[in-house]
Amino acid sequence: MRYEQPDDHTFSLYLEGGSGTRRIDRGHVSGWPGALCIMPQGASSEWAITDPFAFVHLYVPDMEMRRVFAETFDRDCRLMVVPEATFDQSPALAQALRRIAEATMWGDPLLADAAITTALACLFVDPRYGGARPVCVKSGLAPVVRRRITDYIEAHLDTQITLPHLASLAGLSAFHLQRMFRASCGVSPHGWVQHRRLARAKALLAEGEPIARIASACGFSSQSHLTRVFKTHTGTTPSAFRRSVSGRA
Repeated sequence: MRYEQPDDHTFSLYLEGGSGTRRIDRGHVSGWPGALCIMPQGASSEWAITDPFAFVHLYVPDMEMRRVFAETFDRDCRLMVVPEATFDQSPALAQALRRIAEATMWGDPLLADAAITTALACLFVDPRYGGARPVCVKSGLAPVVRRRITDYIEAHLDTQITLPHLASLAGLSAFHLQRMFRASCGVSPHGWVQHRRLARAKALLAEGEPIARIASACGFSSQSHLTRVFKTHTGTTPSAFRRSVSGRA
């Protein structure tokens, strides 16, 4: 496979396999699970693939990269540096890319937004890739802004809630909203939304609503998505929770 001057910046993380993937124009180096590749916009590359593998690709337009850089670091976007890396190691960036893969499989756009924001911040603050310092946020959200966001979340738990939209309600960048929301509320926007969705799900389970309908009413992409998140956070399934609640009635 050959990539000829792609239009986007590309981030790749090998989730499984990779030893059968070699970059021909870089001395036939091979990948491995956890290997990171960064291909800046316009960088051509040539690859040979002989074995199956699983990986996550994140494509980011150059305009979006520069906007995030300028908002996050309050610096001229012309100072942005996107390095080329082949089979590198960057644990923080790798973790963010894994979260993007999980969010995609779970159908959770808010988690994906948060992971993308984290991934780009991890790239820009890594000393190997420029090491820019993020703007220091010394305080949290103003009470009126905090209420505006939490009220919006509560009224839209059954719909798709995105980090960019929440940021627009606060008049902040997605990066700064994440930091200031956590400072004010103790959790990330995604954590807050997930907690409120689970609280609504518990109330509806106690009322006897069908689980598939509850999943939709609480903003989960499917019944299985609700079950997975519910069990992770409560240690039990929605069906078992309903039986326990009915037994106490």
